[in-house]
Amino acid sequence: MPDIFDEVAEDLRAEKTRRFWLRYGSPIAVFFIAAMIGLGGWQAWRWYEARKAATTATAFLEIHQASQVQGADLTVMASRFAGLLPEAPAGYQMLIRMREAALLDETGEKARAREIWNTVAADSAVDPLWRDLASLLWVLHGIEIDPPASLAARLAPLRDGPWGASARELGALVSLRAGDQDAARTALQALAADPAAPQGLRDRVQRLAAQVGSPVAPPAAPVAPPVGGTAPANGG
Repeated sequence: MPDIFDEVAEDLRAEKTRRFWLRYGSPIAVFFIAAMIGLGGWQAWRWYEARKAATTATAFLEIHQASQVQGADLTVMASRFAGLLPEAPAGYQMLIRMREAALLDETGEKARAREIWNTVAADSAVDPLWRDLASLLWVLHGIEIDPPASLAARLAPLRDGPWGASARELGALVSLRAGDQDAARTALQALAADPAAPQGLRDRVQRLAAQVGSPVAPPAAPVAPPVGGTAPANGG
């Protein structure tokens, strides 16, 4: 009798399995096929992205080296960098734009260079470190162009960041542009005494502070010539 029960149970399990596959077999098969296609597509996408990154890196290095050759046409080099952008992975786009802007600035296309720096600074996909650097470059190359108030506003949020010392130095230069020598000298002296600032920057601003805002000596009173004689010559 136990054998009969076992056979009946086995038949029931087989029937349940048959019915399960009749009902759900097709959806399950479709799911596994879709999963395999998805996995293959993901692997293909990774391969494509890796290949694109390698191609961009090679081209970037080639153009960079060509731009360093004496007598290189920097306008052409900037255009070649710009040509890399459409196919460049996101990680390379910032580097390409920054290098293009630097070359444009060297060729005198300062307005276009500042547009690119401004674009990088406003791009939320770019790491804040490089966004802040782009803002600094935008300010540096606009000190003689833009109103001091707008430049100072742009620098304000950078003072406590990784480029803080450079932002404070530029802030002092903006104060000079605005004609506020006292504020410039105070800022420079504070920066020169800041141990957290890079030594090279501290040395530079210390020299600049010594030249800025120092009191101007009043002109010497004219010396009256002796009676019956002439004024003494300079120096004695």
